[in-house]
Amino acid sequence: MAPEMGMAGTAVETERGLVYGPSGKRLDVHRPAGATGAMPTVLLWHGIGPDERDILEPLARATAALGVLVLVPDWRSDAPDGGRSHLLESLAFAREEAGGLGGDGESLVLAGWSAGAGAALGVALRPEIADGRRPSAVVGLAGRYDLPARTTGTAPLDDLAAGKEPGVPVQLVHGTHDAVLDSQWSRDLAAALRAAGRPVALHEPETDHAGVIMTAYDPAANRCVPTTDEHAVRAGRMVAGVLAEAAGAGSVA
Repeated sequence: MAPEMGMAGTAVETERGLVYGPSGKRLDVHRPAGATGAMPTVLLWHGIGPDERDILEPLARATAALGVLVLVPDWRSDAPDGGRSHLLESLAFAREEAGGLGGDGESLVLAGWSAGAGAALGVALRPEIADGRRPSAVVGLAGRYDLPARTTGTAPLDDLAAGKEPGVPVQLVHGTHDAVLDSQWSRDLAAALRAAGRPVALHEPETDHAGVIMTAYDPAANRCVPTTDEHAVRAGRMVAGVLAEAAGAGSVA
């Protein structure tokens, strides 16, 4: 767990493979090296690819360099329940154990990419699935919100139309060149939240579906991999700033 320099020039240390619940699934912890006191905390969920916590490491480390404890769990969308138990186990772990890892589980930002975005918003809309506790903010990255969330089984847009409210600020990021999930999905959600009088911010960097998490899609590997492509690095830094701002540790770059 030797510290390495993060994107912001701050040394970041990573602890990999902590078991987070009865399922035996694992998560990685990214934090500023040598930090003291309770840091703002972000729980960051990957998308539909099973057990892909590693693809979020570039973004997680860039966020940690801004003074944030970032927890990134594996989960499996192909589980019988669509990944619901894994996601909720990781949320319970983050709330209960963040303090011992240097963070603040009581003030927790819940964020997700792709399928993880709708899952994160679902917790805010239906907090009864998480012991009635909402996160302090939600950040959705390149999500689609008209499909059933993996956490709730209901579509966030349907929940909003039925009068449910997230009750916390929502930040959305969606690349303008996303050919996997069109950015219109995030625009539609932002419009629905504004119509309901809820606080929301929408950021649309010039990048694609993988670029918002500082990666590029590798067809040979059938997964996202770290990249130095300028558009992805620029977008990833911006997303790290969004996450840090949502957690109260920084501002949007």
